[in-house]
Amino acid sequence: MNNRERACVVIPTYDERENLPEIVPAVLASSPLVDVLVVDDDSPDGTGAIADGLAAREPRVRVLHRPRKEGLGPAYLAGFAVALRDGYGRVLEMDADFSHDPAALPSLLAVSRDADLVLGSRYVPGGGTMHWGLARRLLSRGGNLYARAVLGAGIRDLTGGFKCFRREVLERIDLGSVTTTGYAFQIELTWRALRAGFRVVEVPIVFADRRVGRSKMTRAIVLEALWKVWAIRRQRTGRSPR
Repeated sequence: MNNRERACVVIPTYDERENLPEIVPAVLASSPLVDVLVVDDDSPDGTGAIADGLAAREPRVRVLHRPRKEGLGPAYLAGFAVALRDGYGRVLEMDADFSHDPAALPSLLAVSRDADLVLGSRYVPGGGTMHWGLARRLLSRGGNLYARAVLGAGIRDLTGGFKCFRREVLERIDLGSVTTTGYAFQIELTWRALRAGFRVVEVPIVFADRRVGRSKMTRAIVLEALWKVWAIRRQRTGRSPR
């Protein structure tokens, strides 16, 4: 399948039946170059069936059903494998709940012409968050500062999950050895790309709290990521592709 000039947006879902029928058309409308792969972890609320209905009506949408909930990282890895197998030149990740604005996709795609990994960043000039309480802002800011200090990375938003990879990045950074999930997964993939010598660029985005449903981000997830940063730091990586 020749999709080298196209991009695959991987959207993992678990109980997103209220958001999915709106987010998928919005993603497709953002650019004629993008297709959508929904990765559903056997949502008990019927999200998988809704995804199948969307795919039946729209050839740019496909669905990957997984037998159980295993976390964000494994869901993305499964989606990446499908996107790479199908020949996409660029692979993106984003949330299903409109916390990542589909209108920002063209910006990520445009920058990816020259960058290997593009990060939608809350913490560069022009970026920000909406509808967050003080505790959540402090937790996110503090977590990013901590991860940056431990890794010695210049990236301002290491924990963000709105990204565009060139396929060469995903092919090189040994996805089979990734075991982290949640925030730690986002940190690890960006860190592996940096250590492998790829060009990583941040573009500003405004992160909004989800429109409907409950947030899946918990304090335990963030704290887990913080101690796993040390394991990420100890990883060995390949030589620079440059």
